[in-house]
Amino acid sequence: MSTQRPGRAAVTGIGVIAPNATRVDAYWKSLREGLGVLDRITREGCDHLPLRVAGEVRDFDAAALIEERFLVQTDRFSHFAMAAAALALDDAGLGSGDPADPYSIGVVTAAGSGGGEFGQRELQKLWGQGSKFVGPYQSIAWFYAASTGQISIRGGFKGPCGVVASDEAGGLDAVAHAARAVGRGTGAVVVGAAEAPLAPYSMVCQLGYPDLSTVEEPDRAYRPFTRAACGFVPAEGGAMLVVEDEAQARDRGTAVRAVVAGHAATFTGASRWEQSREGLARAIRGALDEAGCAPEEIDVVFADALGVPEADRAEALAIADALGAHGTRVPVTAPKTGIGRAYCGAPLLDIAAAVLAMEHGQVPPTPNVFDICHDLDLVMSRARPAELRTALVLSRGLMGSNAALVLRRGGDCAR
Repeated sequence: MSTQRPGRAAVTGIGVIAPNATRVDAYWKSLREGLGVLDRITREGCDHLPLRVAGEVRDFDAAALIEERFLVQTDRFSHFAMAAAALALDDAGLGSGDPADPYSIGVVTAAGSGGGEFGQRELQKLWGQGSKFVGPYQSIAWFYAASTGQISIRGGFKGPCGVVASDEAGGLDAVAHAARAVGRGTGAVVVGAAEAPLAPYSMVCQLGYPDLSTVEEPDRAYRPFTRAACGFVPAEGGAMLVVEDEAQARDRGTAVRAVVAGHAATFTGASRWEQSREGLARAIRGALDEAGCAPEEIDVVFADALGVPEADRAEALAIADALGAHGTRVPVTAPKTGIGRAYCGAPLLDIAAAVLAMEHGQVPPTPNVFDICHDLDLVMSRARPAELRTALVLSRGLMGSNAALVLRRGGDCAR
């Protein structure tokens, strides 16, 4: 029987395509300064809808980042994912061409809806012009697994691939899936999520969510943990990571930015926010147990921060339930209030923020939130210097999933 220790999953590359930045350094600068970029929606065909404010990725030129042969096959959500994956691979030192061992690299993405904009365009052609005007890629571009497929094809990656089709918490579940693949022997996994929910068809589908904010003032539309909480603001974009075997990364001289230490997930039902207290607390405890981490070791919490009073209360209580007295003292932040909630992409952006916060020793603030009505040490107004070795990232989905992920700072994870 083999006595080889399972590989630990190290984060060695980060790629970000977000409403506030399309590069990691600019993303961190915006988070550190607490900049809010929520604004009125400008996408064509959306001006008559009750959803007025969102986080748009406005400075994104897909043609400058992705080859034409891939662009014509894919939706905007895959454009984001492919661009972010390329950035993450470059960051990890794995983006220099065909992989030496293509079967050692896999791809996992999470998706909440798929390619709504591409699908809408092709269906309009079908009904307006006839079936002969519908392109063949309609059959794949809308598919929630399209990003996984296109990233693997573009990179020549033939290792284990998959997709988590879920609500927001699926973003954390995808990272855990990738980490376990590394633990079973896969050399590296490109993992993450990106969403593009701001096309008219996609927006109409979201209008059924009672937790969606329809406030028209950008600085008031998304204010979790306050008495003025009125729901969440959607966003497009997301992040991709390279997660690889820690020993492999160190052998090839690549910096280990963080280690995925623990994860757990539960399910408590759609919009049953009071019950999410118990489910989220159980997920936190499970992630701590897997990480071998005591509650007092958590140095920062990146909150789900839905912006619905009942959900915010449940989250604050879940943190206290799981972390005990430390839950009211640990710094908590929700940078997504400045950029919006990008569904499955939201927890990936939080993971990127957590890794950067540990590297820079600063907890980024929670934009547009100035007073809270819960017993949390929420970081507001400005970044807070802190020694950050361990971060806890939380996510809940509108359909009832709860997930928690523990990350440890790379420099603290040598064997």
